[in-house]
Amino acid sequence: MKKELKTIDQTLLEKKYTRPNPLNYGILKIVARTVLTWTYHTKMIWKTDLRKAKGPFVLISNHASRADYLFNAIYFKERINFVLGYNEFFRSHLSSTVNSINCIPKKNFQFEVKPIMTIYEILKQGGAISIYPEGMNSISGANQPVAIGTGNFLKKLNVPVYYSVIKGGYLSCPKYNVVDRPGKVESVVDIMFTVEDLQNMTAEEIEDRVNELLYHDDYEWNKKRKIHYKTKGKTAEGLETLLYWCPKCHKEFTMASKGDDIYCTHCGNGAKLDDTYEMHPYEGSVIPDTQTKWFNMERALIKEEVKNPNFEMRTHVKLGILPDYELLKDKKTSEIVGEGELIINHNGLTYNGSKNGKEVSLHLDLDHLPSYGMCTDVTRFYTFFEGKFHEFYPDTNITMKWFMATEELHRYHGGKWQDFKFDVTKMKND
Repeated sequence: MKKELKTIDQTLLEKKYTRPNPLNYGILKIVARTVLTWTYHTKMIWKTDLRKAKGPFVLISNHASRADYLFNAIYFKERINFVLGYNEFFRSHLSSTVNSINCIPKKNFQFEVKPIMTIYEILKQGGAISIYPEGMNSISGANQPVAIGTGNFLKKLNVPVYYSVIKGGYLSCPKYNVVDRPGKVESVVDIMFTVEDLQNMTAEEIEDRVNELLYHDDYEWNKKRKIHYKTKGKTAEGLETLLYWCPKCHKEFTMASKGDDIYCTHCGNGAKLDDTYEMHPYEGSVIPDTQTKWFNMERALIKEEVKNPNFEMRTHVKLGILPDYELLKDKKTSEIVGEGELIINHNGLTYNGSKNGKEVSLHLDLDHLPSYGMCTDVTRFYTFFEGKFHEFYPDTNITMKWFMATEELHRYHGGKWQDFKFDVTKMKND
């Protein structure tokens, strides 16, 4: 009888994960360390010297960029299993690497038994686990709160927790432009929790400390450091996907960019960015001190908008899903299988349209939708319906507002994933 071909999903689900193979891990570590040291000028700042730390332990970090896995791992002697976005295992240019060092797939913002049990097993073997508890690399240049349940999860693991704050990672690999911009990346490493700490603290106390210790704003940090990044005269290109609202005329989706300039097509308000990412306003323009402050102003507006009981956003999208058997090529993040209308309002998220030649209607309540995932840049986003990956490609530059509207609707209706308890404007970014 012919053996049934397993899907990629089945293979991932049935795989037994162990500590990384020493040879595979060692080779990749040497290559990564050489490339990153020369290209990104990476530097580890050890508040406590953990280079020779032995497992079991957990290493957690702010998720500054898509390269964070490399920024952290290459300086630890211990072989580390990385928890990685489930969908990345379906991409051909990443698949062989992440599988060769036994990365652990995890669906963003979803509760799953398999990755949890795998992490327990690796730690039981005396291994080490790397987790980025925000669930997704930074969109704005600063942190989001960690995922729901992080405190309880760390408490139950009951092993030492170390942490790294990556500085300059976002400026090297910004979310709004996928072209790398080498300059300098520093990672500050220390002990976050001893086993005794975890036993004596509540889950809420643990989560609060994680949020406070990991918080970092790359733009605010570099206002002081003045590190130059190789932006090649294109510092601002794509920035309007994040900063879509004009601080002067208050129009939405009128911002545009070209080279080092971001400007409003309606009123001319704008600024020129230098290669430290500082914004120099045009004469008579109204521009916030940093991109993060601009981004936070947009969020403040959204918070007020969603209080309207009739608040709703609609947009036409293409729908992408993950393949069953063949890996995605050409750095794609999904296969387009349909199109339709996406709606977000006080009832939740709804997609009405086609999927694989059939008409479907998909819905998620706000309680189950704290945020979305974003694979590459700010042109598309994804979530999971009944555990299945669905990626949406809007026709217009609406992604960032859609993101923030969904997050603030979730919070407005008492969702578990709430904003920081502390005032981010008072946080140090040394």
